[in-house]
Amino acid sequence: MGGEGGVRVAWSGTVVAVQPRITLLRSFDERAHSYVGYVLRVQGRVGETSREFLVAIGPKTHERLQFAPGGQAAGEAEWSPDPERTGVHLHKAARLTFMEGPQPSQEPPPWTGPPPALSVYRARGHRRLAAQRYASHCWRCQWGARMPVSIIIDQWKPHIQRYRIETFCYGPLSCAWYHPGPVRTVPGRKGMIWTEGDWVDAEATAHRGSDE
Repeated sequence: MGGEGGVRVAWSGTVVAVQPRITLLRSFDERAHSYVGYVLRVQGRVGETSREFLVAIGPKTHERLQFAPGGQAAGEAEWSPDPERTGVHLHKAARLTFMEGPQPSQEPPPWTGPPPALSVYRARGHRRLAAQRYASHCWRCQWGARMPVSIIIDQWKPHIQRYRIETFCYGPLSCAWYHPGPVRTVPGRKGMIWTEGDWVDAEATAHRGSDE
């Protein structure tokens, strides 16, 4: 789904998931995250079309409205010029409203309350998450993240980049749903390949207990 960039459109519907909006910049064995906001997964109407869509919102807006699954949200937003790169269909949201709905009664996973502050995600660290497991289970969970990734192939030519989507988990280390999937590789100069081994995830989450 896409539309003309810069065109504002009205949208509304039921929030089915809320997750952090985090972007990742890779340069061979180095990586840097930007914790920019949240993503609402909405089942409803955007313009004249009924379907599921992703809306980017800012951290201050989430702090004020406390978006959570089951509630009704509405607003206006602009079409993302490139959903495959931005990870959302709509951004620059405005005139947002949210009416809280019934909360699920089942034990987690998934964790489905209003997501915490972005600083909590940054402090927790993440592990890679298999794309298939994200698609089948973890898209509903506040600890899941579908990150747009920019890859700098040559550090001397940083303007030339490749793009992809990677999925991660910020949830408890003991989560029964968790599955890492295969290790990830990052292309570099002259055909070199960096393999991001399991030790990267272990190091990023070593400060947490099994149920944290």
